[in-house]
Amino acid sequence: MLAGVLASFAGRFGRVEPRRTAVAFVTGLLADIEVKTCWQLAEQAGHARPDAMQRLLYRAVWDADAVRDDLRQVIVERFGDPDGVLVVDETGDLKKGVHSVGVQRQYTGTAGRIENAQVGVFLGYASEHGHTLIDRRVYLPVSWTEDRDRCQDAGVPDEVEFATKPELAADMVTAAVDADVPARWVAADEAYGNSSAFRAHLRQHRLGYVLAVSRSHLVPLDGGKVKVRADHVAADLPASAWQRRSAGAGSKGPRFYDWAWLDEVTTDADPDDSGRHSLLIRRNTSTGELAFYRCWTPQSATLAQLVRVAGIRWTVEVAFQAAKSQVGLDQHQVRRWDSWHRFTTLALAALAILAICAADAADEPPKSDLIKLTVNEVRRLINAFIIRPIHELAHRLRWSQWRRRHQARARQAHYERRLNADLQP
Repeated sequence: MLAGVLASFAGRFGRVEPRRTAVAFVTGLLADIEVKTCWQLAEQAGHARPDAMQRLLYRAVWDADAVRDDLRQVIVERFGDPDGVLVVDETGDLKKGVHSVGVQRQYTGTAGRIENAQVGVFLGYASEHGHTLIDRRVYLPVSWTEDRDRCQDAGVPDEVEFATKPELAADMVTAAVDADVPARWVAADEAYGNSSAFRAHLRQHRLGYVLAVSRSHLVPLDGGKVKVRADHVAADLPASAWQRRSAGAGSKGPRFYDWAWLDEVTTDADPDDSGRHSLLIRRNTSTGELAFYRCWTPQSATLAQLVRVAGIRWTVEVAFQAAKSQVGLDQHQVRRWDSWHRFTTLALAALAILAICAADAADEPPKSDLIKLTVNEVRRLINAFIIRPIHELAHRLRWSQWRRRHQARARQAHYERRLNADLQP
C-alpha cells in the first residue's frame, strides 16, 4: 500500500531526485521519530543534510494540487460509495511569530481560545468502507489579504483574495464534485451550517446535508411566516417527539442519543428548490445537552439516514487526531504558501496509507479476542516490518554536529542583530 500510494503521484515529479525525496519524505512522516520537520526527516532518510527535504518543499518543481488530485483518486477507488459523505472542518496549529502564511491571533479549536495560530480548512471523505482527509485550504485572514506586501513575502499568489472558511469549504466541495467523487451528503459543524450561502451552494450541487447550527439559529416555520430559535423549538417539543437511536459505533460501543425531527421546516432563501428541509435535534442521554442540525435532501429521507450522517461528522475529528499524532500534520516549520500546501499534501498521503491499510485489515474475518487494527497500530507495524531506522553511530554523530553547528550560527546571527539594533542612534 505504501508503494502503491506513492506510485500514484510519482509522475508529477519531472526529475528523479525530488521523486525519491518525496518517497523518503512520506516514509519519514510514517516513521517513529519524535518531531517530523525537514531536519528529522532527512536524518531518518540517511541524508547528510536537510537540503533535499527543504528543497522539496520550497524550490523543487511540482504541483501539490495535482498530487492532491491523484491521492484523492486513490482514496475514492478504495473508499468510494454512492452514499458517501463529504465532511468539512477546520483545525489550527499554534505558531510563534507573524511570518508563517495565515498566522494571526484568532480563535482555534485546538487551543479552545484565541491564540497566535495558523488555521487550515479540510475536506474529509467517509463511507462504510473507511474515511480520511482528501483536500485542504489554508485560511488567510483579512489582515493578510489586505497586506499584499506581506502576502508576497509569504509567496501567496496575487490572484488569491480573502475567502471565508465556508467559502473555502464550498470550493473544496465543488472540486470534489467536479472530480466525480461519489457522495450524496455533506456534514459540517455550526461554523459552516450557520452560513446560508454555504447551504445554498450545497443545494445547487444537489447534495443532501446535515449541518450543525447554533442554538440561536432561526428556523423558518409555518411556510416561512415565522422564525423561531432552534432551542425554543426544542423546548416546546413533547416527550413523544424524541426517539433513541445510535449515531454510530464508538470506541465503547454504540453512541446512543435522543433525537427529534421536524420535517415541516421551510427555506429562508429559495422556496422553490424542490428539496426537503428539516431540523434535527440531538439530546445527550446523560447531560441533556442539545445539538441542532439544519438538514436538506433532494428527495425524501428517513430519520435513520440523517442520524447516520450526523454521526459521520465525527470522522473528521478522528482524522485530525490521527494526522497530528501519527504523521505530523501540525509539526511543519514552513512559512510560505507553496510549502504549506506541499507539506500538508504529503501528510495527507501518509494518512491515506494508514487509513487504507486499516480498512484492508478490517475486511479480514474478525477474531473474538482482538479489536480491529487501528491507524495507530498500523503505523507501529509499518515501523516494525518496513521502516528500518539508521543506527550507525557515524551517521548520528554527523547529524549531532550539524545541528549544533547550525544552531551556533543562528545564535551568533541573533546576537549580531541585537547588537546592531542596540547601537542604532
